[in-house]
Amino acid sequence: MIEKIIHKKKMLALIVRGKYRGKKGIHFFTPESATQQFGYMKHNRKHIIKPHLHQKRLTKILSTTEVILVMKGVLRVDFYNQKKRYLYSKILKKDDIIMLVHGGHGFKVLKNVEMLEIKQGPYSVSKDKVKFENIDENNIKIKK
Repeated sequence: MIEKIIHKKKMLALIVRGKYRGKKGIHFFTPESATQQFGYMKHNRKHIIKPHLHQKRLTKILSTTEVILVMKGVLRVDFYNQKKRYLYSKILKKDDIIMLVHGGHGFKVLKNVEMLEIKQGPYSVSKDKVKFENIDENNIKIKK
């Protein structure tokens, strides 16, 4: 259900497969120390989530993370290390969620896809993203 993509002791990504739906309550997939967190909530009718505010606080974030929810289709995620060297690929399907944390990544749509992307902001394309050449299709390695 949860796959940690680790390279040299650094988590590149966290994949939560579409079968995450389950027991009632609140279940976070990310550790409390993560700069971006996501979880799953399941409650019965008439359940009340108490009104609340989030307090202002200064938080230092050194890199942008992003969460992608595949709503439809099939998506290949290509993982790269910090030096832009290709490592391997994983396949995501409907209802799969991935949080990209460290290293580089690229995508190829294998079947028409609809996805939701959530990332920290404010986001600046010129300051937050470094583009580089993708791996040759002949060298793709799908890791199970």
